[in-house]
Formats: sequence, structure tokens, C-alpha cells
Amino acid sequence: MIRTWKIAKTKLNEVRFDDNSSLDAVTRQLPDGWYSTFRTFDKCSRAIGLSAHLRRLPNADASLLRASLTQALQPFRAAEARVRLTETRRGGFYISIEPLKLLPREIYEQGVRVKTTTLQRRDPRVKSTAFIGASGDERERLARENIFEALLVKNGKILEGLTSNFFWIGQIDKIPYLATAQRGILLGVTRTMVIRAARGRGPEVRFSPLRLDQLFLAKEAFITSSSRGVVPVVQIDDARVGQGRVGKRTERVLRAYDEYVINHAEKIEPNAL
Repeated sequence: MIRTWKIAKTKLNEVRFDDNSSLDAVTRQLPDGWYSTFRTFDKCSRAIGLSAHLRRLPNADASLLRASLTQALQPFRAAEARVRLTETRRGGFYISIEPLKLLPREIYEQGVRVKTTTLQRRDPRVKSTAFIGASGDERERLARENIFEALLVKNGKILEGLTSNFFWIGQIDKIPYLATAQRGILLGVTRTMVIRAARGRGPEVRFSPLRLDQLFLAKEAFITSSSRGVVPVVQIDDARVGQGRVGKRTERVLRAYDEYVINHAEKIEPNAL
């Protein structure tokens, strides 16, 4: 069950909505604004890149939000949670929380299929709630076709995912490199963590989008998000990625990210800063 609170200086006021079927459904019922979504670790006491998530909200009071999060997460501490923080253009702040549902292990072992779309963010650098509404039809299409994610394409280049960042592994003279777009994308928190985790432990990192007419260059591919971590991609549209299975370099990145999370997840409570 999803629970939502509006943040006040002295207390949290729980808010109820007609549609509590998903975090996106709740967000659509709030005034337009900005948001960030992440998962918790260590029984709701830590989150990866929490400071970066808070900075996505233009007028956030980090100490107040951390204190509010600590309070709101109390009923979820038996396991883990998925959290969305929202700041509306009217000046209100909201916390929406649902129990974390981990992806099946086979998703990480077998990889996923994705499709491309020409849908675009109005301002790629800003995580606006308006994009949730604008992408509703695309999300429904993915669900109907049992496709895991949509990749946003502009000028023939794959930039990012609908709810994720996109990476691909190429090779020149048998020397591999890890690549991802840098311009025209939302600079995801997990994207940054993956780049940090990968450097020094794997191939060179390059900032270069993958062109649709050069899909054959991708030996491996994966997407990243705060809630799902590193998810291998084995098919883009009708094109198989590499051998059509999860590659060894992607597996190494996944392990490196998991280790990074364990060592770098931030304490949520304000007095832990």
C-alpha cells in the first residue's frame, strides 16, 4: 500500500488519494513540480546518493526532509521501501512510500527487452512531474507489450531510458569501453554511482550515445535506476545486443555497483550527516 504525507515544519500530515495504485498514479494527482525516487537499504535507514536526490528539489531543506523521511519510514522498517519526494510549484513538499518490490533474480541473470521511442523530455536536466503525465501512453504500451523499458531517441541517437539511464559496451582493437550519453539526458544518481564504481575496475568510460544505425557496435548494454540498480539489456527493438545474453562485463559492473552501494549508502536521519 502506498502512503503519502505532506510535510509541515512540525509534523507530517497524511494525504489520501482516489488512486493509490502506483507512485506515478499518486504523482499525477499532485500539482506539477519536481520529484526524485529512490529505494532504501538496511531496513529503511540508508539510501544511495540521498544528498543528490534531495538536490533535485529546488527549494529543499535537507535537514527537514531527512527528519521527515526518518519519521515516515518507521512503518516500513520491517523490510525496505521505495520512496518518492515531490516539491510542487506551489511550494508544497510530499513523501510517498511503498514497500519495495525487488525484481526477480532472472531479470538480472537473463536480461530484458527494450524498445525505442521518439518521446522527449521538455528539459532533460530537470526531473519534472509533468513528464510522468506526458509519458503515460508510452508506459501503457510497454505494459501491454511486456517490454521492460523504452529508450528515448533523438536525431538517431539513444540518449536514456524513460525511467533510467542507458549504457553500452563497445570495443576497438579488442579493447572494450563503457559508453553512455552525456548531453540531453537526466543525469541520474545511479548513473553517477555506476560510473564511479566502474572506473578503475573495468573498461574506459566514454561519453558517447549509441546510434540506432550502429547497434551492432554494442557488445553488451544495460540500464540503471535508483530502484532497480543495474539491469542488463539483451534486445533493443528487434535487434539482439551482442550474443543476446548477459555479458561478463555487465556482470562485473553489476557486482561493482552492488559493492559500491554497500560502502556508500548514506544514513537518512539528519543527525547522521
